[in-house]
Amino acid sequence: MPPDGQAAVQAPTAGERACHLVDHEGAKPTTFDRLTVERLLERNRFFWIDLYQPHADDFTLMRDVFKFHPLAVEDSEHFGQRPKLDDYDDYVLLVAYGAALDEDRLVEVHCFYSEKYLITVHRDDAPALAELRERYGKRRDPIQDPPLLLYKIVDGLVDSFFPILAEFDDRIDELENQIFLNANDAQLQEIFKMKRLLVGMRQVVTPQRDLFASLVGGVAELPGMSEKEERYFRDVYDHLIRISDLIDTYRDLLTGAMDVYLSTVSNRLNVVMTVEPLHDAEWTQRLVAGRSNELDNLTKVIGKKR
Repeated sequence: MPPDGQAAVQAPTAGERACHLVDHEGAKPTTFDRLTVERLLERNRFFWIDLYQPHADDFTLMRDVFKFHPLAVEDSEHFGQRPKLDDYDDYVLLVAYGAALDEDRLVEVHCFYSEKYLITVHRDDAPALAELRERYGKRRDPIQDPPLLLYKIVDGLVDSFFPILAEFDDRIDELENQIFLNANDAQLQEIFKMKRLLVGMRQVVTPQRDLFASLVGGVAELPGMSEKEERYFRDVYDHLIRISDLIDTYRDLLTGAMDVYLSTVSNRLNVVMTVEPLHDAEWTQRLVAGRSNELDNLTKVIGKKR
């Protein structure tokens, strides 16, 4: 890693550690080391560092150079946190979630935000952040409104739930039609899997909704946030309410689909149990009749020989 942080940085492949800088010069890949961070802080101009797949050394840098509280850094070292907003005087730690096309459909982002900088840390791909970095890369003016940047990040994460939930809606309709035509075990397994994913989403969306309710209600505050920026976060809160309602709706639809599946399988089992005894009785009658004919023929043969 170059000591001055000015050398060209190769684009990372999937799963590799990566660091991007957004400041008054635009957006670009950068290195995350002590000298680079100290130079950024000395400029006294707002900047955003997006850190993907951080290493242990990165957290040490956060403690030693940014002077983040050990508890805040510990939360980012161990992902799986609930959405929350922790105030540490001149900065806050915001834990927010979005949606992604991975195993659990969730992406967790930790935001260290102050009036001087924004550090985002995440371990999963976050398309919403990549898109926002690209947009800022096309502009050459400073970040005039830091709270508005944080809003755009959170708004992108929250809105990423809508396409995922739209896929759930379409798939539930398909499952219902398939169950009516031919119910099978694979459909039941998919219903259980989708319900588990929705439960996981609900576990993060509900506290995230409550978090932004406290933010727009004045219970919690962001550094440098004015009444104008608060209106933007009200929009985030509104979207979270809609997402929470959609999750509950799709859970109910999946429960209904499971009831239809069980009813269809039960009816099919009743039909089989009704037909099988009739089939057995008919087969027995034919067998007895066949044996009787064989006995008659045998009797005739013996009579002729006498």
